[in-house]
Amino acid sequence: MGLIRYVVVAFICSAGVLQAQPLEMTVRHFALLPQDVRYPEGLAVAPDSGEVYVGTFDARMPAEQRNNQVLRLSAEGKLLARKPFGTTPLTGLAVAAGHLYILNFGAGSLQRLPLDFDSNSTVETVVTFSALNPPAPGPRQINNPDGSQDHITFGASGMPAPNGMVFDRAGNLYVSDSFQGAILRIAKATRCRPCKVEVFMRDPLLATSGFLPFGANGLAFNADESLLYINNAGDGRVLRMRMPDGAPKVLAESLPGADGLLFHQGLLWVTANQVDQVVALSERGLPLVRVAGFAGLAADGSPRGLLFPASTAIQGKRMLVTNLALPLTEASGDEWEERVTRWNLVQFSLPTELPGEDR
Repeated sequence: MGLIRYVVVAFICSAGVLQAQPLEMTVRHFALLPQDVRYPEGLAVAPDSGEVYVGTFDARMPAEQRNNQVLRLSAEGKLLARKPFGTTPLTGLAVAAGHLYILNFGAGSLQRLPLDFDSNSTVETVVTFSALNPPAPGPRQINNPDGSQDHITFGASGMPAPNGMVFDRAGNLYVSDSFQGAILRIAKATRCRPCKVEVFMRDPLLATSGFLPFGANGLAFNADESLLYINNAGDGRVLRMRMPDGAPKVLAESLPGADGLLFHQGLLWVTANQVDQVVALSERGLPLVRVAGFAGLAADGSPRGLLFPASTAIQGKRMLVTNLALPLTEASGDEWEERVTRWNLVQFSLPTELPGEDR
């Protein structure tokens, strides 16, 4: 299990014994979103055109204040089109088979738009998620160092909470349910008529009793799809399971608010939204890159650096990141997120060299 501690590691090379440490990186501006767009959460990039898609998680109360949207940006970050979604917050986005797939958290559904959508395009609902029976997974037992045990019993009202998703190469779609502690599967999601949702996995490790009420969140496959990685945001953990029916196990922890998840060229990129970081893990769980952190607010009211990063996407040789910048606490004046008046996307160049480690 890889503990997320930024410690010095040793490795051997032909020149002798050298010292290595996680590569520290910073971000730079990519796109300032329109004035009326708040809380960018979902992010996807069309691999052919490089166009960028952004979905919002506007869950303000009263609901009449909300203005959820999906944006289509050029490869350079210029606004091309937008589609309104009103009061229903959106979470994960994914590109597949000429469409943009959208997890409509507020409506409890999977929807899609054509990649070249405009404001008049029709939103198609692929499936609607439903309550599971029972609505919460079983209890989790924790063995303490003093020999005692904790038993956590999870509660759930049966509200579907579709959050993260990933397609496999066969076109099957896997979706996390953050409230019901489950991974769902939609076979042949790009062409099924009608589509059916099946429960792929339920486990106490997919639920949380943490400050963040979201359990299973980001999903990613390794290169040969033999492993499925799963973030648990409330627990601050990355899990992995061997496909197709292995039990989930803890790979890495101490990643508060583990949100978006992306596997790229042997690295597992995790957005840790509660510490304003993006961390790249080796397949053993060792942190090799740390992208941080919050550097205050710009003159236009947008975050400089990372502030509650939620999702990442690859665009050529760079990675894009959404700054969700979502206030969470009931108190007033205790979060920088409360002071944000414009929302943005940021970017950084993918590293070409990493600390020496047998990944």
